[in-house]
Amino acid sequence: MKLRYSALYIAMAAVLASGAVHATGQEADAAPKNAPDASKVKTLASVQVTATKRETPLQKTPVAISAISGDTLDKERVMTVQDITRLVPGLQGTSEGDHGVVTLTLRGIGNDSAKTEYADPEVATFVDGVYSPRAEAAASLLLDMDGVEVLRGPQGTLWGRNSTAGAISFTTMKPDINGGFYGNGTIEAGNYNQSGVRAAVNLPISSTFAMRVAAVHEQHDGYVDYQNPVGQIPTVAQQQANYLASGGDPASFQPIDTNLFVQKGKKYDAQDQSAYRVSARWKPSDSFVWDLSYEDFKDRGTPNMNLMQQPRPGQKFWSALIDTAPYLDRTSRSVRSRMDWTINDDMELSYIAGYTRYSGKGDFDQDGGVNVPTSFTTNGSYQEDRTNFSNYVSSSHEFDLKSTGQNTLDWILGAYYEHENNNIRFDIPIMNGTQQGTVGWQGSFIQPEERVTSTAAFGQATWHMNDTWRLTGGVRWSHDKRENRGGINWGWGYDPAFPQQPISPGEQPGDVGFNISQHNDATYSKSKPTWLVRLDHDMGSNGLVYASVSTGYKSGGTQDGGALYKPETLTNYEIGAKFSFLGGHMTWNSAAYYEVFKNYQLSAPVTYPDGTHGLGFSNVGGETKVAGFESELAYQQSNDRANLVLSVIPKKKLGTEKYAASNDYYVPTACPPESTISNNCMDISGNDLPHAPDLSLTAIYEHDFVLSNGGRLTPRVSAQYQSAQWLSWFNFGAGDKQKAYTRGDLSLRYTEPNEKWYVNAYVQNVSDGKVKSSAAGSTLLANGTVAFTSQYLPPRTYGVQVGFWF
Repeated sequence: MKLRYSALYIAMAAVLASGAVHATGQEADAAPKNAPDASKVKTLASVQVTATKRETPLQKTPVAISAISGDTLDKERVMTVQDITRLVPGLQGTSEGDHGVVTLTLRGIGNDSAKTEYADPEVATFVDGVYSPRAEAAASLLLDMDGVEVLRGPQGTLWGRNSTAGAISFTTMKPDINGGFYGNGTIEAGNYNQSGVRAAVNLPISSTFAMRVAAVHEQHDGYVDYQNPVGQIPTVAQQQANYLASGGDPASFQPIDTNLFVQKGKKYDAQDQSAYRVSARWKPSDSFVWDLSYEDFKDRGTPNMNLMQQPRPGQKFWSALIDTAPYLDRTSRSVRSRMDWTINDDMELSYIAGYTRYSGKGDFDQDGGVNVPTSFTTNGSYQEDRTNFSNYVSSSHEFDLKSTGQNTLDWILGAYYEHENNNIRFDIPIMNGTQQGTVGWQGSFIQPEERVTSTAAFGQATWHMNDTWRLTGGVRWSHDKRENRGGINWGWGYDPAFPQQPISPGEQPGDVGFNISQHNDATYSKSKPTWLVRLDHDMGSNGLVYASVSTGYKSGGTQDGGALYKPETLTNYEIGAKFSFLGGHMTWNSAAYYEVFKNYQLSAPVTYPDGTHGLGFSNVGGETKVAGFESELAYQQSNDRANLVLSVIPKKKLGTEKYAASNDYYVPTACPPESTISNNCMDISGNDLPHAPDLSLTAIYEHDFVLSNGGRLTPRVSAQYQSAQWLSWFNFGAGDKQKAYTRGDLSLRYTEPNEKWYVNAYVQNVSDGKVKSSAAGSTLLANGTVAFTSQYLPPRTYGVQVGFWF
């Protein structure tokens, strides 16, 4: 292990998370200070959730929720937000290489470009009730988690901002005042030089105060090897002939410098991440409790590479011809606070506050070595996407006043305020052929201040009409203001007085041949109500049915050039049912939904009429419609646990009246005359939404074999099937689609009789399948075909974990 991470190992190894039962059919609750005991099985029907901002039984909560325990997160090796997707119906995660971020799609609704200071997600993420604008920073490696709840469908009334399609709520483990000193940990090693260590320890300080410290470090080598340019680029004589044939000056010829191609150092798709969290709980009386935590997350890995879907002959699939070395440096620091006061027997007040500073910089090979240069300035393209700096500072405050106890009317009132102050500089040098070539285009996007302010007031009430019928209504008023202050897009001026070379991070664009192409100053300000109406009914003691209509909202905003784009709204019609069987040892929860989306926001890198580049936003006209069905079946007995997670989305059509463009794709059709961009365009009206397979099914099963010595041997099988899905709204042929696939994971765990330690061996992606998570096709080859690239889920990985409790 690297010395700089030694401070993380103060508690020795990692969490085998103790926590609530996985609602999609997983393990029993474990006492916080002991290993999970499979002989003490609690029923699935006893799972508690907080989706309605009060603790209620999952099976009696009329909301489509997937609740995942910390123990399940451990056994499924869920290390990031993206890993949760296989456990939740309709949830998809994609990766974006140049910014190294994760974007989420739920029920077919998401935003692949929610990765800059401009864009917001449609699936909101919360940690201990605090909104996290950046999904890749949320819950930092899912360290020491009590559980995760994924709320599907609009959650705008109670959860608010950017929860148009749903919300993900992470709950961390809290200090245990009365539990004494205890802890747990794991140490892990695997292929690709993978290693990991996690640890958590509970520290009782007094009868009213306790602390908890948790730490993690995870690392592995990159999956993407470097290709050798020798044997791929032409000979010097051929290079010279190609250069002269292009009209080059013979006196200016120079051979390609092969040293410009990266051959060593960190590879793309490498992990090097660490985090720690210090939590405190103070409970001076039965009527007041204060939870406070500080969390620090560092990512020193590398971005994921865009790989050629069809590698060149003689080259390995997991390899690329790289001329920009990978670099990633991200840090997130968060403070989260929650105070709960019991005012009297009928009322409780909560104050939830948070502060996060997320900063990062990175370097990415955007061209991916798709076109091999034929000379130093012909055929190939050098494109470096470089984040010189990006800083996102957010703070939020929420007050909730709610009823408690048994009432004819349960109610909650709340007020919310959130503020972000974001800035970024992003450079894109594009050279013809190689770094030695002439400038194709260069841009520098400098946004010194992007302010986002969101305020809201909300209320929701449930009327218990009788013992079995309940009617719920809620409304939220939101006001969003976005201000772009001083933003400038710089473009290469093609002034012969300046040398044609890639801009360096320390250079100011105006000093090295760039002109101002756009001023981005603008202000967006708008209010919008969202609401919910729901009726639910108990069908005996073991069944619940409900029907609801709810709305979601994501604000509009500013974009490059100072133009504004419209807010998007979603209306969701849903019916659902939840049933328990076999004395609570089996549950079956299902929901059918129909969603109408208006002004769906698209965003993509585009080229404007004057030749400059920028990130363009637009709204799809008409109504984008999605219809689907999702179901979760869970079974749990003392030695057997199984679950099925099903999502069916047969309808997911974009609206009408929209031509779309993107520099990530080669589109052969010219844009209509009224277009404000100069890219070629494509009519995407009626196309399928991306990341929305018709069918997705996950199956998990494990069984405990109790050995003669009292120990347990537990094999576990997890498999996921997904039908074919588009990877962009262009629906641009086979290169823009992930075909149907099945992906499986296996593990075998031995737990010793006294439950002090365990050993677990695992294999993930057993078949070593190549599964695309994104696609791009912007490179036109000499033969007239388009070369598509994609980012992929990891190849086959395997390893061994050793875990313990003390």
